[in-house]
Amino acid sequence: MSDEQGRPVAAVIGGGNGIGEAVCRLMHARGWRAAVADIDGAAARRVAGDTGGLALELDIADEAAVERAAGRIEREAGPVVALVVAAAAFQDIVPAEELPIEEWERILRINLTGTLIANKAFGRHMVRHGRGSIVNIASIAAFSSMPAEAYGASKAGVVHLTRSLAGEWGRAGVRVNAVSPGSTLVPRVEERLDSGRYAAHPGEFTALGRMVEPNEVAEAVEFLASDRSSAITGQNIVVDAGWEVASTWAQFGGVREF
Repeated sequence: MSDEQGRPVAAVIGGGNGIGEAVCRLMHARGWRAAVADIDGAAARRVAGDTGGLALELDIADEAAVERAAGRIEREAGPVVALVVAAAAFQDIVPAEELPIEEWERILRINLTGTLIANKAFGRHMVRHGRGSIVNIASIAAFSSMPAEAYGASKAGVVHLTRSLAGEWGRAGVRVNAVSPGSTLVPRVEERLDSGRYAAHPGEFTALGRMVEPNEVAEAVEFLASDRSSAITGQNIVVDAGWEVASTWAQFGGVREF
């Protein structure tokens, strides 16, 4: 179940930037060979070049292209032991009544339908081989009310899809889990911070008093991808620096300071 160099093969969709890039770099350091797939082909080639992986330019919403990519990776690198689906799109924040249906459909097509497309394409190979681990990147938006209706709904769907596929493929030796990051310091979020588009710093609402680093999300992803989590399936790990437990403390004056 590994390439000719003895490294297990992981396919990371959305691996050219942000959390996906952090996953590729950590997995390489932990002994994996990553196939880096991204709609930004130059970014995929950059990360793959740094990590000795295979680069693919890929639109996760293109079912035929994802099917071809799954076959190509297996032919050129070896059977895929782990799939990480990190590709996603975020919506513009507008009042719900002004959210265009076209934008709603675009977000769901990429985030939810794209996740299903990728899970199906790679999952059928894993089922055939009798082994595999899939990690889908969801979000704390799946569980919380926020002015991002399309994004939140798509990520809630990812969590449900993850649990359903875990039941579907478990007896075939395929595990399916999710990781839900909180506000993470990826380039898109850093740009919003620098431009003052946040009304308050997201780190103010977490128990740890800070945002999440991409590598911290990658640690959870790599754990779930690896055999160290061999009895874990159908689960969602929240990596949010304690946002979920602390965000409601604001009405009581905020979390304790030390």
